[in-house]
Amino acid sequence: MNILIIAPTSREYRNMCNTVTSKSGLRHNYTIICSGIGKAGAAAATATAIAKAEKPYDMIAVIGFAAGSLGFHQGNVVCPSVTRYHDCDVPEGFIPELTDPFELVGNDDATVFTGDSFVNARSVAEIKSRFGVERAIFDMEIGAIAIACEMCNNVPVLAVKVISDVPEDGHTELSYD
Repeated sequence: MNILIIAPTSREYRNMCNTVTSKSGLRHNYTIICSGIGKAGAAAATATAIAKAEKPYDMIAVIGFAAGSLGFHQGNVVCPSVTRYHDCDVPEGFIPELTDPFELVGNDDATVFTGDSFVNARSVAEIKSRFGVERAIFDMEIGAIAIACEMCNNVPVLAVKVISDVPEDGHTELSYD
């Protein structure tokens, strides 16, 4: 398989490069890119990598951190099965590519909500209420990456997210480290 690994931050990128290059005899071909943080950069980096690939990617794996709601703990590894934007103020179904959920390859019964802002306890509670979910995780890239992958030959996407903070437990963006 030809797999593109996307790491949003330079720290995640360095860790993935060190991990992949330290292994010998890998069964798959891996390309690793740093997309930058946020929806615009992530979508642009993904589309560019897909367009410039010598051979088509069989899968996109997004490796990174995410905030979690109550029920998650720092250090949990989550592979969500669905992603959707939480910061779109558009009537449901009006612009489906912005409001509809996108399926991911992950097996965990969790939705990762993507938005261009860090979440806090108040915003997590509001998002959970608005979308009618008890548990969720939150990032700034995967929803945009999923849209880019769908538009570029419908490449499947796997998100592997490590919970960095749980705002409802009093964690802040400073809990990331």
